[in-house]
Amino acid sequence: MCGIVCLFDAKQKTEILRPQVLEMSKKIRHRGPDWSGVFQDEKVVFSHERLAIVDPTSGKQPLFTKDGKVVLAVNGEIYNHRELKKNFRIMNFRPSLIVK
Repeated sequence: MCGIVCLFDAKQKTEILRPQVLEMSKKIRHRGPDWSGVFQDEKVVFSHERLAIVDPTSGKQPLFTKDGKVVLAVNGEIYNHRELKKNFRIMNFRPSLIVK
């Protein structure tokens, strides 16, 4: 099972809070030892520790829409993803290339 640590609606600068989020993420790294990803903006910091089950060579997170307006960190495998993708082409998420 993956591990996700999130800080939303930050009241301090996220540059100051980011090390704390990453330290918390280290404590759950055993839940997702295959890959780590992080996202940060002015109000949010989240980290994702990935446990690769179905496709260990892809699935980097966080996920971004093409326009970059929506960012997601998720846990779980979607086994019928090819079928679902046909119905949800409008979202068209792409994996993050950000690595901590």
